[in-house]
Amino acid sequence: MSREGHWIPACIGVGSNLDDPVRQVRAALIGLAALPETRVQFASGLYRNPPMGPPDQPDYVNAVAGILTQLAPRALLSALQEIESRLGRDRVAQVHWGPRRIDLDILTYACRSIDEEGLRIPHPGISERNFVLFPLLDVAPELPIPGLDSVRRLAANVDGSMLERVAD
Repeated sequence: MSREGHWIPACIGVGSNLDDPVRQVRAALIGLAALPETRVQFASGLYRNPPMGPPDQPDYVNAVAGILTQLAPRALLSALQEIESRLGRDRVAQVHWGPRRIDLDILTYACRSIDEEGLRIPHPGISERNFVLFPLLDVAPELPIPGLDSVRRLAANVDGSMLERVAD
């Protein structure tokens, strides 16, 4: 795997709405902890929320993990996709914003902005997604999102009324 050579802080979004989503999110957090050259520093509570995509699917459970990693952004993305695959995600058959067993996204990678084919950091839409901002608010309220604002300020502009905390 490609290495950065020093420890980089990053935030990873974790979500599921199939096959016991709480269990799937917890399994993904365990998978993150097992990544080479990566340490999980914290994880938010778990939040249930309505689906962002097609309404005829189960609610999601989402969380955020803060990691330190020596993996370069592309290597980290590849490692996350390997975890998804091990946990049963089928990228070929899935519907855009549709149901999925697990979804892992790089939300932030240090204070870097990256816009490359297949890799955008900070994650697009982060400033409008309550299911990302409220878990981040739990664990990193002052985190600056490159090109935007702090998590606290961004979260103040989104409606969190549809979120339900389901686990710590």
